[in-house]
Amino acid sequence: MSKRDEYTAKLKLQLDELNVKMDTLEAKTAEAKADAHDAYKAEMAKLRHQSKLAGVKYQELMEAGEDTWDKMVAETEKVRDAFIHSFSYFKSQV
Repeated sequence: MSKRDEYTAKLKLQLDELNVKMDTLEAKTAEAKADAHDAYKAEMAKLRHQSKLAGVKYQELMEAGEDTWDKMVAETEKVRDAFIHSFSYFKSQV
């Protein structure tokens, strides 16, 4: 397996794991009191949007040529890191 294949497989696994954790967290927030529930729903919508952006960046990375690979890795990691940070922060608030 090439370095590129290993990297993209690892990234895909990280994104998939975050999405599963988000589903679990969303179920937990559904149990929240009504007044907090709306705030949680808004935050979950933001997280879902970040998840979608990370998925788009992942797809762009998969399609990147060798000449743009390093640039795409850096951009993808920024999006992934922002997603992870937002998820971790939200999880700590629930």
